[in-house]
Amino acid sequence: MSVDEKMFLIRNFDLWCNLSEEDYKSLNIVHHYMEVPKGEYIYFEAYNHNKIYFVKEGYIRIGHIDDEGNEKVMEIIQKGEIFGQLTLERRNLNGEFAQAYKQDVSLCAFNIEDFEKLLKERPELAVQYSKQVGTKLRTIENRLMNLLNKDVKTRLLHFFWQLVENKLGENKPEGFCMPNYLKHEDIANLIGSSRQTVTTMINELVAEGILSFNRHQICFLNVKNLQKRLSVN
Repeated sequence: MSVDEKMFLIRNFDLWCNLSEEDYKSLNIVHHYMEVPKGEYIYFEAYNHNKIYFVKEGYIRIGHIDDEGNEKVMEIIQKGEIFGQLTLERRNLNGEFAQAYKQDVSLCAFNIEDFEKLLKERPELAVQYSKQVGTKLRTIENRLMNLLNKDVKTRLLHFFWQLVENKLGENKPEGFCMPNYLKHEDIANLIGSSRQTVTTMINELVAEGILSFNRHQICFLNVKNLQKRLSVN
């Protein structure tokens, strides 16, 4: 793949769309572009990691290993999102892992020093980056608050509503479908429940005509009804 093609890969996303040719050169994309096979780790127990990543294509599982040696998934990253040392600090991932999930992944990996230099030179990029990081941190905070204060069914409803908002923004149709990159076990990990409980509750939502769920896609059949259920809970 040529340098121009690699630059084009990230120019389609809001964070990067206004960068100049000089900016792209300073990012050194030709050396930081990565193709990661499905199942391979981008990093594992990254105590001394010093990079920030941008996902061009695919999904990334972010998690850690508990004391019993089990993987605990904290987040699943999609294309257009960023992960790694988001706060631009050094050595603060505390045993976190990042793994290519469901399919091969295309991404760019930037050294923090290079990225910080670019942010200082391009304040508009720094503002856009801070907004994106702020949105991600609010999502994590809301998930934590739900874990502390909401029952499992409400947490599941909030999880599905977040998928709707991430996909559609403010303009929400009556119903729509999206590719499914989530197993029941993934959702259970993300909302702090068991796979069996999540399966039971998803089947209830399917029976109520709110959504359909299979290995290939999730269809939100009645977006307004899902929103009403949230307001009741």
